[in-house]
Amino acid sequence: MIKKFKASDELSICILRLSAIGDVTHVLPVIATLKLNFPKAKITWVIGKFEYKLMAAMAGVEFIVFDKSQGRKAYKQIKKTLKNRQFDVLMQMQYSFRANRLAWKIKAKMRIGFDKKRSRELHGWRLTHRIKAVDKQHVLDGFMEFVKVLGVKQCVYQWDISTAQADRKFAQQFIEHDKINVVLSPCSSNPLRNWSVHNYARLCDYLQRHYQAHVILCGGPAQFEVDFAKAIVNQCQFAVTNITGKDTLKQLYALMKKVDLVISPDSGPLHIANAAQTPVIGLHAATTAKRSGAYSYAHLAIDCFEQAAVEIIGKPASQIRWGGQLIKKGVMDLIGLEKVQEKVDEVLKNHNSKSERGSIKTEL
Repeated sequence: MIKKFKASDELSICILRLSAIGDVTHVLPVIATLKLNFPKAKITWVIGKFEYKLMAAMAGVEFIVFDKSQGRKAYKQIKKTLKNRQFDVLMQMQYSFRANRLAWKIKAKMRIGFDKKRSRELHGWRLTHRIKAVDKQHVLDGFMEFVKVLGVKQCVYQWDISTAQADRKFAQQFIEHDKINVVLSPCSSNPLRNWSVHNYARLCDYLQRHYQAHVILCGGPAQFEVDFAKAIVNQCQFAVTNITGKDTLKQLYALMKKVDLVISPDSGPLHIANAAQTPVIGLHAATTAKRSGAYSYAHLAIDCFEQAAVEIIGKPASQIRWGGQLIKKGVMDLIGLEKVQEKVDEVLKNHNSKSERGSIKTEL
């Protein structure tokens, strides 16, 4: 049921989306849309501690940070913080039990959640409204269904992430202005979703041999990622810049704003690049880009998910639950180096005529 509000309404809206990095970037167009349609609204975002590091200092948004490492104390702290507050609208945009349990401690007149098909782990308890059930949506499109429940007709696809001067200065030191700059973020949260060291190294060589590109390797501080990046460097025939484990999320975003191309498997950095509105080639086989790819660059995604379903588990992708993953050894090997090189050529052959970066408005 759609409930229409007026632009002049001074709504208090609470968004609950704790994690993960990719998913919280999908919330940004929702916030931009709310600001456009309800300029007097007060927006509060309950977010995870790690994800807040990327979203901090966003104009017009109050953040309440949930630190899951604190266990029960974290729930008690949220309850205490919001004890005397009631929101007009709660957008319950996560259906894990942790998020559901937290949502029950937030008072709101209107409580919007996912449709029954997507609900799980008691997500539907206490909801007053559900979003429309739409099959096989991209995660971001699913989030946009929440604003439609409020009667919104115009969406704006804009990703606003603030950076400090120090973040931009950090990024600037790695940019070579007389060259094409390419960020390669090789690791995802699961090693089985990563392409091979050999393929990444050959790709680096291709970028440098054919485009004289300056290649920057990035990644998190986890020892696996540090070792993985070093292994790539050791197999490269040309020098690359390796900043794995040395940057923050804000600095990574600032860097991605400045480069010409990003290449990444399905991971947080893939979506940070999309938020920066920098062309990004997504490497998908364990997951489908149709659901979790870089939203603005679907045409650059290499998606072998359907092939993987047939060859690895012996059934068509249509029989796999939407959002399901194929976390199997060798699945990413289905992505051939030549396919990635073709996408690189598609972007870099016209790198001097980048499309204008900005917001895109659409009528619903």
